[in-house]
Amino acid sequence: MADYRIAVMGDKDSVLGFKALGLDVYPVDTLDDARHTLHRIAREDYAIIYVTEQLAAQMEAEINRYKDALTPAIILIPGKEGTLGLGMANIKKAVERAVGADIL
Repeated sequence: MADYRIAVMGDKDSVLGFKALGLDVYPVDTLDDARHTLHRIAREDYAIIYVTEQLAAQMEAEINRYKDALTPAIILIPGKEGTLGLGMANIKKAVERAVGADIL
């Protein structure tokens, strides 16, 4: 059985603090760099990839590619600019898909 890891991807200021928690941190500067990094780490042994909402808003198609895959689970988190509400919207959609109704 593989030892799964957790990654955090986003702008440098938003993700560096996660390194202290033992997570693998991937600061990205450009959208192109973010796309390549996401696809590269999705092929590795990561169970969860946290992506800042600001970055995810620009990479919706790339993130949707993994939404039905068992691993990695891509979870949106607020960045240094605050929340855009995308993370909660994704949770509501997932719950609605699983339960068949919006219970949140």
